[in-house]
Amino acid sequence: MFNIKQVINLAIISIFALILGFSQSAQAQKIKIALSEPPSDEVAHIFVALERAKANGLDYEWTAFSDEELAIQAILSGQMDIGFGTPYSVMQRSKAPVRIIFQMSKLKFFPVSSKKYSKLEDLNGEPIMLHSRGGGTDSIANVIEDRLKIKFGKRSYVPGSSNRIAALIAGQTDATIVDLSNKNKLVKLKGDEFNVLPLFEVDASDEALFANLDWMKANSKSIDIFVKALVSVYQDMHKDPSIIKRETDPNGPIGQLPKEVLDGLDGFFKDAIAGGLYDPNGGGMKAAKADLEWYSKAGQLKGDPSSLNPNDFWYFKPLENAAK
Repeated sequence: MFNIKQVINLAIISIFALILGFSQSAQAQKIKIALSEPPSDEVAHIFVALERAKANGLDYEWTAFSDEELAIQAILSGQMDIGFGTPYSVMQRSKAPVRIIFQMSKLKFFPVSSKKYSKLEDLNGEPIMLHSRGGGTDSIANVIEDRLKIKFGKRSYVPGSSNRIAALIAGQTDATIVDLSNKNKLVKLKGDEFNVLPLFEVDASDEALFANLDWMKANSKSIDIFVKALVSVYQDMHKDPSIIKRETDPNGPIGQLPKEVLDGLDGFFKDAIAGGLYDPNGGGMKAAKADLEWYSKAGQLKGDPSSLNPNDFWYFKPLENAAK
């Protein structure tokens, strides 16, 4: 029979066990994130979201791959958990249940060239430099060919819009497709030496967050924490783009970028928000339908887009949970 001291001790142990169990259950499993290029100003908001998620119990690590294809393969092999990209063709032909959960950015890209060309039709048969095989700029090139009835010459691939702008200025290419920020930098620095070629409006996804569906269901706590943090950052930066620079960790990967890059963060995100680069609600069904139409025309999806099921490519539950 227990005496009063033993009862008190047992009660203390039970309470401690409950607290410990709650603490452990609140901790999300570490997620491994595959970046398709080194950290840059283009993903500064993602690292802000990761820090917010970390404050809510998420543990993570990231690895930068040299291109999107390698990042996608790392997800398929189970080497990494979450990737950035638009792997529509992989999702359709692969047996792995890969799904997109968040639209990170839209296809707001701009063809730029040397003075040799003044319109897209001038690029018929001419070489062009793009981001990655099967990526967003590759898709844009495919749709340009389809709509304008032209055919580009040799396609070369250099990840990172800033790297392609450098190649353009160095004379290593005469035509490329770059993002809003780097297009603006080119116009500001070398506007009299290069042309921005007119392009039709595009609203499909350029970068999206994706992972294996089975892994996401098994790690729903981690996914919910991350997606909620992303939604909060996207909505906050639409109200005030300067929040990204203010919340950037000076000791993190973005904080270690050159001073001129950090000094340009406010301008970058102000221009990006004004240019409609981001959906404050993460895209969802609207983005999924736009993507199916775009990537079908781009040749990365087979079949009539109206016959394709968005649920075969997107997993909407994390965004639904974030909206609660």
